[in-house]
Amino acid sequence: METFNKDTTAYERASRRVKELKEFYGNLTSFCIVIPFLAFLNLMTAPGYLWFLWPMLGWGIGITFHAVNVFGIGKSWEENKIKELMAEENRKTKTL
Repeated sequence: METFNKDTTAYERASRRVKELKEFYGNLTSFCIVIPFLAFLNLMTAPGYLWFLWPMLGWGIGITFHAVNVFGIGKSWEENKIKELMAEENRKTKTL
């Protein structure tokens, strides 16, 4: 029974991780398609004012934070904390 719980938990974590990666790459793909379109539209209609830089900057900052969340420093800490809490839970159940 304990092995089933560990396998289920590992599967759920892996599934969450895949979802996070998929969302990040979807966001990045959208950025890479939409921003060049906006740049083209801007340069064709009003080349004197480069307004496409504003959405590029805002969305780029968002993608940066998204990347840090998905790939960044917090992941190793989170995984270590999960392992620590699981070990603590195992100790509690063994003493009962």
